[in-house]
This record gives sequence, structure tokens and C-alpha cells, in this order.
Amino acid sequence: MLTGVLVVTGTGTGVGKTVVTAAVAALALARGSRVAVLKPAQTGVGPDEPGDLADVARLAPGVSTRELARYPDPLAPNTAARRAALPPVTPAAAAAATRELAAAHDLVLVEGAGGLLVRFDEDGGTLAEVASRLDAPVLVVAQAGLGTLNHTALTVEALRHRGLTCTGVVVGAWPGEPDLAARCNLQDLPAVTGQPVLGALPAGSGTLGPSEFASVARLTLAPTLGGEWQTPQL
Repeated sequence: MLTGVLVVTGTGTGVGKTVVTAAVAALALARGSRVAVLKPAQTGVGPDEPGDLADVARLAPGVSTRELARYPDPLAPNTAARRAALPPVTPAAAAAATRELAAAHDLVLVEGAGGLLVRFDEDGGTLAEVASRLDAPVLVVAQAGLGTLNHTALTVEALRHRGLTCTGVVVGAWPGEPDLAARCNLQDLPAVTGQPVLGALPAGSGTLGPSEFASVARLTLAPTLGGEWQTPQL
């Protein structure tokens, strides 16, 4: 059973981090765990608009959510905070909030913004520093298609360089009709990164209702994350 703190990062923006985070949360909730999701910094969303955590709450009813700051411009958190003349979120604040949530929950998922080394503040704090402060493993969400081998390998190498543990890789949006590159990538990612592929959520999963979403999560995430998925032989 997945417990403790798990940091969720991506190889970039728009790779499916939020849906993967919701899927992991839904499976843990189905096992009876108390689950919280922390979003240290939400960008590109206005004060009264729903952010990523609204999607998580809709897809995984019963999850606790907490957002530390939001900035209207769709930019890196540090840049967005500076443009909005608002204080940035620091790794120390994100780690402290995570510990508070961990005291009352069995599993806390920390979803980053963009990739692993996107800056939170002017001092260069990143999601990698949050994971380091928490001594927490990191799940990498990647794209399916051409270019993902390099992006994912770089992310995993950055984790390794910092002495951080990578739980594995999940493809955030597996196409309904995968092309040759996507099919080959699913087999090549473990060799290139040294990490297991722990699932491939179908593209469009975030539009499903909670019950169907939980079923899809169970079938497309590996046992390490609470599901039943096995890497297909393509």
C-alpha cells in the first residue's frame, strides 16, 4: 500500500500530471486511505477560477486538497509571482505544508508546476528541493510520443544527481491510436531511464466521472501505485 509522501513531477507542462495525481489518489482512497493533495503553486488561473485541485477533487471524491498560492499568468511560479507582485512559494513552505498534511493523512501527493527544475522563487528553489527536504520519492509523468525518451532521461538524471529516489514513470496521456514512436517508447523508457514504467493513463481520462475514472486508474496504473496494470508486450 502506497503511504507517506509522493512528489509528482512532469517532464514538462501539459503531460498529464494532474490526472495522474488524481488517479493515484483515487486508488488510495478506494483502499480506505486518507489522502491529501498539495499544489504548492498554481499558475495561469485567476482568483475565482477552478485550478488543478478542482479537477483532482472532482475525479477523486473524498481527497483533501490544499493550494499555497496562485498566480494569474501561465508562467513558471517564480516569474508569475514576480509579475503579479505577489510573494513566491518557497520550498521550505511547501515542505512544511506537506508535513502538516502528512500528520493527518496516510498519503500526501505533492503536485509540482511544470517540470522538476522550474523555479519557485528568486533563490532558485524547485520541486526537487521540496522532495529533498521531505526525503520523498518522486513519480515522473511523461508524454507518450517522439522526444519523450530524452526529456524523461534528463528528468531522472536530475533526480539521481540530487540523490533523490525515482519511483518510476507514468505516461500521462496514452493515445487511443498510438503511433510507432509511442509504442516503442513504452518499451524503451525503462532501458533509457533505468526506471520502470508504472502505467499509461488513456488520453481523455480526466473527462470521466469519478467511478469510471477509478476503474480506468485501476486498470492502467501498476501495482506499485495501487492498480493492476502490467506493461504490455508491443
